[in-house]
Order: sequence, then structure tokens, then C-alpha cells
Amino acid sequence: MSINASGWRPEAPISGGKAAPTTTGNKALMLEEALIFEIGDTTTTGVDLVEPIAATSRLGDLARTAPIGLPGLSEPETVRHYTRLSRQNYGIDLGFFPLGSCTMKHNPRLNEKMARLPGFADIHPLAPVQSVQGALEVIQQLAHWLVTLTGMDSVAMSPKAGAHGELCGVLAIRAALEARGEGHRKIILVPESAHGTNPATAAFAGYSVEDIPATADGRVDTEKLIARLGPDVAGVMITNPNTCGLFERDMRVISDAVHAAGGLVYCDGANFNAIVGRVRPGDLGIDAMHINLHKTFSTPHGGGGPGSGPVVFSKALSPFAPLPFVEKTDDGFHLVEEETAGEHHAGAFGRMVAFHGQMGMFTRALTYILSHGADGLRQVSEDAVLNANYILRSLDETLEAPFGGAGPCMHEALFSDNGLADGFSTIDVAKGLIDEGFHPMTMYFPLVVHGAMLIEPTETESKAALDQFIVALRSVAERAKAGDVSLKSAPHFAPRSRLDETLAARKPILVWKDPGLAQAAE
Repeated sequence: MSINASGWRPEAPISGGKAAPTTTGNKALMLEEALIFEIGDTTTTGVDLVEPIAATSRLGDLARTAPIGLPGLSEPETVRHYTRLSRQNYGIDLGFFPLGSCTMKHNPRLNEKMARLPGFADIHPLAPVQSVQGALEVIQQLAHWLVTLTGMDSVAMSPKAGAHGELCGVLAIRAALEARGEGHRKIILVPESAHGTNPATAAFAGYSVEDIPATADGRVDTEKLIARLGPDVAGVMITNPNTCGLFERDMRVISDAVHAAGGLVYCDGANFNAIVGRVRPGDLGIDAMHINLHKTFSTPHGGGGPGSGPVVFSKALSPFAPLPFVEKTDDGFHLVEEETAGEHHAGAFGRMVAFHGQMGMFTRALTYILSHGADGLRQVSEDAVLNANYILRSLDETLEAPFGGAGPCMHEALFSDNGLADGFSTIDVAKGLIDEGFHPMTMYFPLVVHGAMLIEPTETESKAALDQFIVALRSVAERAKAGDVSLKSAPHFAPRSRLDETLAARKPILVWKDPGLAQAAE
């Protein structure tokens, strides 16, 4: 019996009677591993259980009649499996996460500690109001600071994420128009530089969407937007700062024109991190704007569950904001629900969720705001913009920056793949970055730039970290410009080689099937 270089005995059986592989597939300490269905066996378990006492089942027809089909693993196998999976994940706690338009910043551990305090982490949405006064005060205080930071009139705390917040704002706009007898307005204007969810949200809410082109400097063509306004336009959905990383300087002009034409203004606030403490959207004439708490106020994306996208409203839209909301009275904090809304909130368009929002997100965001203070929040946006411009100017001689001459960028730097060798594109640069130890930037977005590479450094990265990234990206870009064929097969040092992404999208394999059964089924 021979032993090959990897140490495997090719003829030797492994658990379950399966033939052993001829190579391990390991890359140094990055150990390759089969799926748990292939490691374990459905007929065994790593836990010894006593025989249960016989009892009459109350499940009736719902009782299981076949094995559950899950593999049995020992404790070491289970721990190693999940530890190895975790080593294949890339996260902000490992290194720089330059995804543009996502604001993947460091999450202070103080925020996490506060979110895990008893009374916040274990709160139940159906708990009696008098037993959760502290939690309601957190919601009310956070609402106060969101209104203060944006210069708006009120806020709906319940939307669960940015796109959910967009829908909330558009539904409030629709309710306001219907209340004044203008439900016939069915057009929403969306600039090319807006987030991709904006037109999707408008269409989902029943509106027809019309694009507004961008100018050569990457901003909204204000003249064409104003020329399209009329009695059929419900409003505009605009992202500011926009997805080209630029501030819309004509925002006040646009808002005034939309209002004069009878429409309303929705602003996508996903990029609020670039202007928090510096610009109040309410001063720009905006009627509704969502705020991604997990972006601007440093809550982990997802936060262990739903996200959070509160929506701030102008005085014109506040009467139509959804329920519920927290209200402070002489005897404490209360939730205003349908049965208690009364005349003072009779115009609410309804509610977005069953309960009141995501408590963990609220606690983290309020902790972030209070620990930074007014000067700290202002510094957040200043440092985020400084870092983005440092990347822009450090790389604009290596990569084409299509709007590099349009003035300083805001929170993110935008490059294109123009100038790369024939046959090379953004994806080759991105895959090459993985071999350099960095998560790739956002690719092919925004669509207004060919082969877009969108990089958002955030304020939490040091100059040393940015310099490392700049050196790596410059090196990979120079290789792509020189036609280095090795980039076409990158990454070479990652746990997985380059996927056939077209095939993966068209024929995804999302569940495991026993190979024998799968072949029989085919």
C-alpha cells in the first residue's frame, strides 16, 4: 500500500465506508474540510442519550415518520467545523473593509456591552409598558437626537432597514398627496446617481419611475429635473451625498422647485455618515429621509437580526408618519398605537412592522451618539471625507477617477477600469486584492461609471491602514494595466479559487443532496 506526498493512503476507507481522497486540499494551516453531511453519519451521534420514557404523543398526523436526516458529529468535529468556517469569513474585525456605499466601520465594543445589558437584550415586545420604561426612554432619546441631527420635525423608529425606510417615506408621501386630493400624481423622478433601491421602492409603492440624467461632473442635471416637474409628479427620490461620492450642491434649489410644483422630496440617507454634524437635511428642504443606524452610528450590519432604518420627516409629512411611536407624558413614556392615536395622529398611513423596531440597534446607536458628543460626530464626517479624498488623490494617477476633477469627494472615492490592458476588467483587480489580504471594494456600482470601483474607507481607518491598502491596490492595478495573465485566475491564496459567477448565478446549488440520491433523481 503506497502513501502519497500528502500522507493519505488512497485505498484506505474513511468513516461511512467512503473512499479516501488522494489529496487533502489543505493550504498550510487553512485546512480543507468536507461538508458536515459527508463527515458525519445520519445513523450515529456524538452524544449518548438515555432512552426516553414512553409517553402518549399529542402530535397526531404531525408526528415525524422518517429520520430527520442530519449527520451526527462528535464534539471535536463540531467545534472544528464551525471554527474553520469562521476562519474563512472576512470581517471588519480582521481588516479594512472598503465596500463603497456601505460604511463598514469599526463597531466600538462599548456599544455591544450596552446592547447586552439586562433589560435591553432580553426585552419582549409584549411586556407591559410600565415594566419597560427604560427601553422606551432609550427609543425616545434616540428619536430626539435623530431629529436634532437632521433638523427635521419627527421620526418613525420602526422601519427595519434602509429599503424598508425608503418604503416608509414613499408611503407617507402617497398618504399626504391623497389627503390633499392629489392621488393622481403617479410619477417619481429618480436621478441616475441615486441608490439602486430608490427606483425599486418607488415602483413597489405603485409609482412609475422616470430617470433624470447626471451631468459630466457626476451630479443631478438640475435643469432637466426641473423641466420634468408637473402635475403628474409626486416627488423625487435623491441620494445625497450621491453614489458617485459627491455632494448634490443644488439640493436646496431642487427641493424648492419640487415643492413649487406640488411634489415632495425623499432623500436616501444611507450616506449620512459623510455629513452628520455638518449638514442638516431639513435645511435642504427634504421631506423624508431614512437613516441606516448600522452605517452612520456603527451598529454591525444585521446586528444579529433585523437592521434599522428610522425615517425622519418634515413638518409637512409628520401627520402621515406610521405608528407606533413613543410619547412622553407626565406619568412616563407610552407607545402611541392605533387605539390611542386619536385625533392628534389620525392621518398615519398605518404601520410598518408588528412591533416597535430593533432594540439592540437603538441601544447601540444611542451609545454611539452619546459617547461621541456633538464635536465627535462632526469629526466622524470630517475624518471620513478626509480619508476618502486621501485614497482618491493617492490613486488617481494609477486608476481613472471619472469625477476626480469635480472637486473633493465625500465619503467614497470612485474609479473606473478604463486604462487596464485589453481583456482585463474590474473583477480581475478585485480578485487580485484578495491575494493581497484585502476584501475587494464595491464592483460595477454605480452603473453610470464603466467598470466602477467604489471605495469607502470610513473614519475608523488609520493613515497606516490606508497606506497599506493603497500600496496593494496600486500594485494590482499596475499588473492589470501591464496584462499580467496571473490576475485572470486570482485569487490564488484564498480558501476558494475564482468561481464561475455566471454559472453560480444561473444554476445555484443551495442545498446538499446525497450524490447517490441526486444521480438517481436525475
